[in-house]
Amino acid sequence: MRALLIFAAALGSAVLASVAPAQTTSDTPNGAGAAANPGSVAVDLEWTPPALAQLRRQAEVKSDFTLDRTMLAAAVGMLPDADAELRETAAKLDGISVHLLHFGAAAEADPGQIEALRTAYHLHGWKHLVSTAATGSAREEVTDIWLAMDGSNVRGAVVLVQTPKSLSLVTAAGNLSPLDILRLRGHFGIPRFEGEKLSDARGQ
Repeated sequence: MRALLIFAAALGSAVLASVAPAQTTSDTPNGAGAAANPGSVAVDLEWTPPALAQLRRQAEVKSDFTLDRTMLAAAVGMLPDADAELRETAAKLDGISVHLLHFGAAAEADPGQIEALRTAYHLHGWKHLVSTAATGSAREEVTDIWLAMDGSNVRGAVVLVQTPKSLSLVTAAGNLSPLDILRLRGHFGIPRFEGEKLSDARGQ
């Protein structure tokens, strides 16, 4: 729990630091770039970077699904009473889209396409707050988190979890806090990514 709070505090500090004077852009695609309020980013659960389509073609197994508010409410209704905090967080969600890719024994995710995917969120105005890495004997896992900001409020988040043989990309829409993002780990298709080894990547 202490590690969770430390990680959430670091995320919160990064959120405050990332709220800079607003800049308006007029050439971003619908639903993925600047919204009516300067400095805000709209969250479109149907939009994904073009690089994801390239990665899907390389994957041996792929799964995609979207949960809207009604579906999430039904899922929350099946959670045990002990998950009060998760229920509170899930109630803030407007929807979640999940894309899961698994690569065959002889293939790995194309690093160039992964980098293109990361760059796309930067170009569309999402705030890249953190990048964490967990290395073990069996795999190396890299997690990136972006937030969609509306002034100082978080309106959505993207979590990218990459291992040599898999890729998980999750977009969550809703009025969220950094702690909410951590509470959602391991639920609704969101991977249980590592949160204890944190490196600040706000400059990206």
